[in-house]
Amino acid sequence: MGIVRRKKIDVAADLPAKRIADLPVELDDDLGRSIRQAEHELGIRLLARYNALLRARSEASDIVHPELVRMVARAELEESKAAKSGENVFTMVRKIGQAKAVLAADFTAQLARSVGKVVFFAKHIDVMDAAEETLARRGLRTVSIRGDQTAAYRQAQVDAFNNDPAVSVVVASLTAAGVGLNLQAASNVVLAELSWTSAEQTQAIDRVHRIGQQEPVTAWRIIASQTIDAKIAELIDSKAGLAARALDGDDSDIAAESSVQLDALVHLLEKAIAEAA
Repeated sequence: MGIVRRKKIDVAADLPAKRIADLPVELDDDLGRSIRQAEHELGIRLLARYNALLRARSEASDIVHPELVRMVARAELEESKAAKSGENVFTMVRKIGQAKAVLAADFTAQLARSVGKVVFFAKHIDVMDAAEETLARRGLRTVSIRGDQTAAYRQAQVDAFNNDPAVSVVVASLTAAGVGLNLQAASNVVLAELSWTSAEQTQAIDRVHRIGQQEPVTAWRIIASQTIDAKIAELIDSKAGLAARALDGDDSDIAAESSVQLDALVHLLEKAIAEAA
């Protein structure tokens, strides 16, 4: 037994147009201010480690040393992955998702009322919970796709979304619903939280942008202005070409999520170095 797989480039002519639209939002509440403060403090912590490394190696402090910047960022990333508590790049990204949840859900409600069914993607359960509560308050019926569901229950949620006119929104986990599901009853996708890889983002959008879709597809990325969220979006886009080639059957490697995480920390450190100069 085997599987015959067509490359996406071979079926592109059968698919309607697809676009990704960024929707910046301002986080002006206390949580937004705490996120920006946490980013600043992380940058200062990275800068202190970088300066200590410069002194230990007797390196010139009036120029930026890219190899040392990446060394410090890599050490911070490894510590963050192992950390059980404290502020790091992962806790900041989660807080950003929490801060965007209601804003993203409100935009989803507007879309649902104006254009029809919408797929809402998030990474964290608490963001999904907040979105579902907000959509319920807006009078919209939703279904949910999460990682702890049985295959039969998940399929029932998909069927309800695709076939029941009363169901307006499916609130879906990026990891649980990113592959293998058909959600083409919608032509609009809201990405409330950013993935760490362009491949995961593309796979999520392709639950809607697939053979049989009749309408142009728009994926709305909700991006928190003046936070690391905007840099992560930029990094994902910069690696999108490589991921697309891999998904289309090319031999190129899909950029690992740790690459985006590392580059985000490099960005914070370079920003702190520039501000201290």
